[in-house]
Amino acid sequence: MTHLFSKPLTLAAFMALGLVGCNNSSQTTAEAPAADDATTTEAAATDTNGTLQKIKDSGTIVVGHRDSSIPFSYIADDPNQPIGYAHDLEMKVVEAVKQKLNMPDLNVRYNLITSQTRIPLVQNGTVDFECGSTTNNEERQKQVAFSNGFFEIGTRLLTNKDSGIQNFEDLKGKTLVTTAGTTSERYIRQYNDDNKMDMNIISAKDHGEAFLMLENGRADAFMMDDVLLAGEKAKAKNPDEWVIVGEPQSFEIYGCMMRKDDPEFKAVVNEALNNVFSSGEINGIYDKWFLNPVPPKNVNLNFEMSDNLKALIANPHDGAQPKAATAQ
Repeated sequence: MTHLFSKPLTLAAFMALGLVGCNNSSQTTAEAPAADDATTTEAAATDTNGTLQKIKDSGTIVVGHRDSSIPFSYIADDPNQPIGYAHDLEMKVVEAVKQKLNMPDLNVRYNLITSQTRIPLVQNGTVDFECGSTTNNEERQKQVAFSNGFFEIGTRLLTNKDSGIQNFEDLKGKTLVTTAGTTSERYIRQYNDDNKMDMNIISAKDHGEAFLMLENGRADAFMMDDVLLAGEKAKAKNPDEWVIVGEPQSFEIYGCMMRKDDPEFKAVVNEALNNVFSSGEINGIYDKWFLNPVPPKNVNLNFEMSDNLKALIANPHDGAQPKAATAQ
């Protein structure tokens, strides 16, 4: 099986983990298509023929991946190999596609995405699907389709243990960093306006950069999904300096993202995920990434599976995030 890498519209600089670029001279690379007539034609062809036919015709499945969404989808020791909990599930989907198309030697090409580029790269056909840390919500459902959910999080704050910040109301007049293009960014800006908090909100290009700003003192707190905050805390120079605080402001479900109006491909994705859930294989995958040391620094997130996630695995669905907590 050949693994090829291509670059997205803008390649995020790898932070914190000492990450390096996702492509090298020995790999075949291709720029993501711009929004021109060729892209429009490709997208139209994809809509007409479906993703499975596109994959079959090209002999390649293009898989979107992140570079710093620890432990879901990220780059660690090998710049040419994404790893993570969501990536493992993504590979289960790839195997299901191979079986569906009877193409055991199907090529796999990895394409780096960011919070800001992931939706357009799926929409225009550059990426066939992605499983990372993408929240399924009603607004995004108008643009793309989502698989059954595979994780549920709460949005909280990461801060220094001596900052005095315990909850969101303590952010008045403070500097807060979050990741651009995320649901957290939209929420905190609205929260700031509605509550007249007079916060200085910084939008970082990825989670690694956001934590670096916090670690360097440029921000007082970092708002993001609790499990992603746990990942940043775990890889800090001194993890004990940092605490995750605050009542969750939302509970969000992650799903794999793909193009809309392609029920055949979505069925393959959901079947692959549901098989992992029903067989119990998901428990081993979860333990591997959340309850054991993970690369590159062999840190353990010690993030127990929540009751919400257990319920989602027992009764899979592709609905948007819940409006409030059910159990945590």
